[in-house]
Amino acid sequence: MEGFWNDTENASKIQKEKSINAETVKIYTDLEEVLDEFEILCEYADAGDEESANEAIELFPNVEKRVVEAEERVLLSKETDPNNAIVSINAGAGGTESCDWAMMISRMLTRYAEKLGFKIETIDVQPGDSAGIKSQTFMVNGPMAYGKLKSESGIHRLVRLSPFDSANRRHTSFASVYVSPEIDDSIEIEVEDKDLRIDVYRSGGAGGQSVNTTDSAVRLTHHPSGLVVTCQNERSQLQNRQTAMKVLKSRLYDLEMEKKRQEQNKVESEKKEIGWGSQIRSYVLHPYKMVKDHRTGFEVSSPDKVLDGDIAPFAKAYLHWDVGSDKGEF
Repeated sequence: MEGFWNDTENASKIQKEKSINAETVKIYTDLEEVLDEFEILCEYADAGDEESANEAIELFPNVEKRVVEAEERVLLSKETDPNNAIVSINAGAGGTESCDWAMMISRMLTRYAEKLGFKIETIDVQPGDSAGIKSQTFMVNGPMAYGKLKSESGIHRLVRLSPFDSANRRHTSFASVYVSPEIDDSIEIEVEDKDLRIDVYRSGGAGGQSVNTTDSAVRLTHHPSGLVVTCQNERSQLQNRQTAMKVLKSRLYDLEMEKKRQEQNKVESEKKEIGWGSQIRSYVLHPYKMVKDHRTGFEVSSPDKVLDGDIAPFAKAYLHWDVGSDKGEF
């Protein structure tokens, strides 16, 4: 197409769509081929061919693997599943305890994304007063990033013996995670100037350190929705404003999708008080060890692995739950 590569942003988007579609075709082609081979071997085995029976047994794990890949692709077939993900983490009430828990969640999600080969870009981070973080927003770039991270939206609850309590007492902490898809120009989200307040300020690092000597950080306040987005990671005010607007549009889109989901009674609202009774998942480190997702019922007894980024089983269980399946995992 003449002039195609002149528009690098559009060309990149189309190339990404092409890559995803090509991968989908390959998944189903590979599945079809291995099923055909398995079926033929089974027919010979039924006729008494012992060698074909052995080959069918050896081939079965590959059949199972291809079925899992195809099933996952079906579950990740919603419009925004292929998009990059914007992840926001906020500590709940509880001071240092909750800020530390928010940092632990940030590490868990970062490790998970890294294991998937995704790229992570920090947009904004607000350090805790003594430890951890009050809030953080980062972009996860990769194929199906939103689809594979959307399970983490909601309130996360931690029960442990506090490392910040001199009496070593048990504490319960809360933090919220909000995952939204990055929205490109193919999905129109209008933000009118009259609905927007734009504040600029000097970027700051941990401990009050200045990371920029100019007023380059940007805060966007969207009055109709009450959403507030900040960005201070880029070098210029213009770049920070563009990134903040991208995050704002992403969250506005997700709010609209959430309204539709509520109307259809598919899921509960993701905007809940960060406290008792509203958590989607509990992480118990004392007096016993368990991580349980309260939506799907899926649980494991190895919280250390989960906190190190092993949350793929929870994501899979969520995808089944989200489409009304009664299965817990692939």
